Amino acid sequence: MKRLGLLLPFLIAACQPKEPVDLLLHNGKIVAVDEAFSIHEAVAVKDGKILAVGGNDLLDAYEAAQVVDLNGKMAMPGFNDTHIHVRGQARRAVDLTRAKSLTEIFGAVTAKAQELGKGEWVTGYGWSEDQLEEKRRPLRWDLDEAAPDNPVILTRAGGHSSVANSMALELAGVTPATPDPEGGVIEKDEKGELNGVIRERAGIVSRLVPETTPEELRESFAQALRNLLSLGITSIIQAGVPPESYAEWEQVYSQHGEELPRAAVQIRFRDPAAIASFGRKTGDGDERLRVGAVKITVDGGFTGPAAYTLEPYKDQGDYRGKLNYTEEELRAIVKAGHEAGWQLGFHAIGDAAIVLTVDAFAEALDALPRDDHRHFLNHFTIMPPEETMKKMAAYDILIAQQPNFTYTLEGRYAANLDGERLKRNNPVRTPMDHGIFVALGSDILPIGPMVGLYAAVTRKGMSGEVYGPEEKITMEEAITGYTAKAAYLTREENIKGTLEPGKLADIIVLSDDLLTIDPERILDVQVLMTIVNGKVVYEES
Repeated sequence: MKRLGLLLPFLIAACQPKEPVDLLLHNGKIVAVDEAFSIHEAVAVKDGKILAVGGNDLLDAYEAAQVVDLNGKMAMPGFNDTHIHVRGQARRAVDLTRAKSLTEIFGAVTAKAQELGKGEWVTGYGWSEDQLEEKRRPLRWDLDEAAPDNPVILTRAGGHSSVANSMALELAGVTPATPDPEGGVIEKDEKGELNGVIRERAGIVSRLVPETTPEELRESFAQALRNLLSLGITSIIQAGVPPESYAEWEQVYSQHGEELPRAAVQIRFRDPAAIASFGRKTGDGDERLRVGAVKITVDGGFTGPAAYTLEPYKDQGDYRGKLNYTEEELRAIVKAGHEAGWQLGFHAIGDAAIVLTVDAFAEALDALPRDDHRHFLNHFTIMPPEETMKKMAAYDILIAQQPNFTYTLEGRYAANLDGERLKRNNPVRTPMDHGIFVALGSDILPIGPMVGLYAAVTRKGMSGEVYGPEEKITMEEAITGYTAKAAYLTREENIKGTLEPGKLADIIVLSDDLLTIDPERILDVQVLMTIVNGKVVYEES
């Protein structure tokens, strides 16, 4: 009788029915990315949310409609890319993001010109001289040969420079005598002839390209969003669309929302009236699609180059890049957006642009304090003076950083920067040490988070050279920057970004353990499974 009394609690427990759940992952390394960076063996999901995390004994407590044995693989929160540009592709466009040679680019342009017929515009996006065998840019004469009977304009990866052929330039009225547009540069060769490259203001040519209807773009736009799931990206911040384009995002998400990553869409500032007539503000929407911060592009980028710097570019005389607004215009925009209650998320790449933007943010906050504004800078490529970083910490001005730039844009930095500006490009450790909040993303150069993680922990460029090893961060910090901290930028830290009970079940499973892998193998890590809202939306075949 005594023995039965001892066994009775165990017998009762064994007879109790298991709680039904939708999904149970077990036998893995579940990295919660919570405050303690805790690691578990299993996670239970119900109604799209994390119900429990713990050991494999969760199998004894829950009965799942779908059970996944991870076989020791690492699972973690899905990546949240804090700066990305997703777009559909027009029929006249060629995708150059994977081009490895000029020959490949020219072949694609020729094929598209033949498909469309004489006189039709050919466009393209994504070339990068650093990834081409020839290690040079396509120029006007190249495109003349590839498509002699069609106007052509091809935009570089990053979007800060484009190259046009002779027919396109002629149609646009651009000649060697055309003055540089405000904020941009029309390049010429040593003989004073146009080479076809236009930095920052390619719109002087691309304005002639026939507009593409939303209907033509919609299918490829939705597919571009779906493609992010194979990279483990479960949330994004779209880095700027005109107010009128937000309706297209709503259309796509109303049709395909359950199969797409979550999105916060930044709205480009035109003028106070346009923003006011939009009728919404930061945070409006739901867990699938919401309005993000308002955005402007304060200066140019390094693919031009046109980032606005305190000191001149290397070997370029007194050239310091370009501002897109006067200082007075910048302050007025900041004041208007801040007073209207928007979160501000501005593109600022050069150190001079960063100084001006931080000063404008601080001025607006002094005039109208807001305790939880969460204003941030996109990029922060060249580290500004100490005084500016102290001001950022004091005013809680955040950063959305792209560590992958150090890897992908190595050639552009080496060509244009020197000294500490080159060594400490795209810093993460130093801002963090100053008490500045830093989240991570890609700006599509490239999109894959593994490149960002690799560059963040190694500080290596594509050549293998290490830039500013003192800016390295740990893998734990890098993962946190791409998940939990990223959620903070959109005020969603209480609903996503970590694998804690009650939060959205956005989970990825990886081929390797990022916490123990040789850093040189990070670029080879694959996403095996992506789960959004508790449903498997991608699985490696």
